[in-house]
Amino acid sequence: MNTEWSPLPTRDELLKAGKAARQRTPRRRLAELASGPRDPLGIIAAQNTTRTPELVPLRTQRMAASAFAFYRGTAALMAADLADAPHSGILVASCGDAHVSNFGFYASQQRSLMFDLNDFDEAAWAPWEWDVKRLATSIVIGGRATGRSAKLIDKAVRAALTTYTTGIATASALSPTDRYFTHFDVEASQSMFDKASRKAVRASIRQAQRRTGERAVRKLTAADADGRRLFQREAPTMTDVEPVVRGAVEDLIGQYCRSTSADIALLLDHYTISDVVRRVVGVGSVGTRCYLVLFQDGDDNTVLLQPKQAARSVLVEYGRIPQPDRLATLIETEGEGARVVDLQRVLQGLSDPFLGYLRGPNTDYYVRQFHDMKGSVEIEELDDTPFVTYARACAAVVARAHSQSVTATEVAGYIGRGRRVIASLLEWAHDYADISRADYDAFVAAQQTEAAPTP
Repeated sequence: MNTEWSPLPTRDELLKAGKAARQRTPRRRLAELASGPRDPLGIIAAQNTTRTPELVPLRTQRMAASAFAFYRGTAALMAADLADAPHSGILVASCGDAHVSNFGFYASQQRSLMFDLNDFDEAAWAPWEWDVKRLATSIVIGGRATGRSAKLIDKAVRAALTTYTTGIATASALSPTDRYFTHFDVEASQSMFDKASRKAVRASIRQAQRRTGERAVRKLTAADADGRRLFQREAPTMTDVEPVVRGAVEDLIGQYCRSTSADIALLLDHYTISDVVRRVVGVGSVGTRCYLVLFQDGDDNTVLLQPKQAARSVLVEYGRIPQPDRLATLIETEGEGARVVDLQRVLQGLSDPFLGYLRGPNTDYYVRQFHDMKGSVEIEELDDTPFVTYARACAAVVARAHSQSVTATEVAGYIGRGRRVIASLLEWAHDYADISRADYDAFVAAQQTEAAPTP
């Protein structure tokens, strides 16, 4: 037995370490944008080369729909801009794409409805403020897109930033175990909302409760003469899978079952694979490989799973943030899907029990349930007061997610009372929203030029 023992840093020591980081990067510098050359359309074009070619036009169409849709699809572009700007240097496990549309409802294993982050494709370690800047800028862009006043947008961003700084400070005073068990049960949290916000939440809850796997199966499939359920193909959003995938599907699902928990693997023994299709999802994800796999038992009970391609995180590829050795080794041995699954489990209070991963031909995937009471809040449908409340709720979720990292107390020490950080991040969010709008205009203009007939 090794009798040597060294105590870990105390909370006070971690707070001092965070405060000392201000010497390296003063908090006012968090307002600074990158000053070097930029190639926004080049980054988007480079990403398109890794996507399914026939789906690139659909991705372009969805990104061109609005300035907010464009922002949703440009996490890589923002990561590149963040990499070239001053940052705190305090890394936490990060979502990587924490805009307001990547939060929502889902069912826990106990069938309670949760509110949390719901997209982890880009999850990796990064400076804590990168997630917060992504969120704050999305509030500005989303607020502008829905015609809200500058004063109201400012109020919503300030509310979100205040909630984050307060949340991190509060979490740092808790034990790591208490932070771990913190989660946002929707029903229990409603008492904190004003009347208008509770009304908006209830409407979103009703929508989420209707989005079940069983309902999706009824909508997307039909039974043949033998009772086998088959997906209804509808190009370009639902199409046949590639022959190499169809031939390997049994082996791929076997890989998935070995990556998930024993109880889920046993549960799936009750079912057999009925059908597989390729499915187009999201805005930024269009063109990546995504499938639906339908499982069916002898009594027409079903399970619907969604394998989705996991590529290198933009925080690494464009943000250029070196990852901890443990995560780098995991990616090398198990693939990018394992990264997504592991960081989702870290960042969410309670996660989908069906989470798992696999490695297909030349591509990594993670697997999750499809439509298990998953729903989102449509900011276009929110009145002004619920819009501010929703911004606060998203920020509280990010604070909880970041609080799982050992460095969270250093973040609290760096932030301090919060006033300086809030002012800097508010300024950055407005300035970057202007840049994103200019990038969107250039993107749309480029598409119009390409579509113009040659004289």
